Amino acid sequence: MNQLDIHLLDLPNEILIIILKKLDNVDVLYSLFGINNERLDILVQDDVFTNTLNFERVSSITDHKLDRFCTSILPKIHRCLKKLILEAASMERILVASDYPYLTSLELFNCGQDTIFRYFTGKHLTCS
Repeated sequence: MNQLDIHLLDLPNEILIIILKKLDNVDVLYSLFGINNERLDILVQDDVFTNTLNFERVSSITDHKLDRFCTSILPKIHRCLKKLILEAASMERILVASDYPYLTSLELFNCGQDTIFRYFTGKHLTCS
């Protein structure tokens, strides 16, 4: 019986995009962005993966993963982001990681009125 030796990168970009769209954008970017593969780097910077990022379940994201997003990934894709979904635990770190000139939607979860008031009256956010 003949065995086929097919690897993920043997697939055409269209098929890779179909597969990757089944995953969460945050996971796709974290796993494939900046891994020294130019083809994947270009592929994951497509609007399909960078228009909307959902950090709602950030409590399950490790500090290391959030650090990498804030220092390496968000500064490179910040112009592509149109929608951010955040929760209080990571809101400040993500918002000050970069500017988001094309952001048109911001959804906040697990944020009390006091927290929202503090952040959006300019009395709490600080750029580092």
